[in-house]
Amino acid sequence: MVLRIFVLLFAVLSSAAVFAEQTHTLKFATLLPSGTAWSKILDNWVQEIESKSQGRLKVKMYAGGVMGDEPDVLRKIRKGQLQGGLFTGYGIGRIYSPARVLEMPFLFKNTNESDYVRDQLMPEIETGFKQNGFELLGWPEVGFFHFFSQHKIESLDDMRKSRIWLWQGDPLGEAFFAAADIAPVPLSIIDVYSQLSARHGSIDTVYISTFGAIGLQWHTQLKYGSNIAVTNAIGGLVISNEFFDALPEDLQQMLKTTGKIMSDKIRKNARFENERSRNLLERTGIRFLWDWNDQEMAEFIHIRDQAAKHLQETGYIPAAFSDKARDLLDKYRARQSLKK
Repeated sequence: MVLRIFVLLFAVLSSAAVFAEQTHTLKFATLLPSGTAWSKILDNWVQEIESKSQGRLKVKMYAGGVMGDEPDVLRKIRKGQLQGGLFTGYGIGRIYSPARVLEMPFLFKNTNESDYVRDQLMPEIETGFKQNGFELLGWPEVGFFHFFSQHKIESLDDMRKSRIWLWQGDPLGEAFFAAADIAPVPLSIIDVYSQLSARHGSIDTVYISTFGAIGLQWHTQLKYGSNIAVTNAIGGLVISNEFFDALPEDLQQMLKTTGKIMSDKIRKNARFENERSRNLLERTGIRFLWDWNDQEMAEFIHIRDQAAKHLQETGYIPAAFSDKARDLLDKYRARQSLKK
């Protein structure tokens, strides 16, 4: 009798242990506000992975920056308080900085060019993420950044007189503004709206995508935008290696497959929403100005190259990686030229 009770108790405890091993909770953070088109895509992904995992994988979503700026989220992931996040290029640079070659200002003329170079570099980027403690599930896109301001900006001199926001601690932004002889105002992205809306705020100019300007409500404090975009901002869907490696193989594969599909949806949607958002911004009264002439564009290209040189010297974007991206781009353009 005692033996039977012991066997039964052991079976119950073993079943409980198996159940515990099969249940995983992914705590996930993003700056995306709830209710936007992108956050809805993210919510659908959460529902999909919970359904396909049959409850073995649960997701707790923290949207709208409630877990802090991207450095805060990364710090919490590394401490095990969170397991994943959706990041912009700023956060990506703190995981694997060479990937930000895809965000160098005025490098790509269109998304076909950036798509091609990104796809060719992706195996190396994925390896870089893995070596730095993260699994890259997908590569969404923020979209083309424009300058937005509370006053007219129609020249580089106007920019130098502006109080331009810099995402605090961003080496790429620091290098670009230094090369342009612009003294920006470093702030967390969490503080941008309050400083724009304050009567004597510290900033009057920002850079962001048209959809982002609406999603974060910055557009309510702005009057002007630059006609020409500066760069096509990147994004990344990541989870920690520690969490990913502890999952059963089928859940790993499910996350990889669904994460890529979801990220591709956000990238496609971003291109649609950013185009639509420009029209919405114009209807709200924001005027897009400053069509740069050839001389101004040449000056900005020179500034970009000076910034790139600094980033290579510091190792943020190594010369070999930068050269590889430019070589891929040159070959792509050559092939496209032959097709005409």
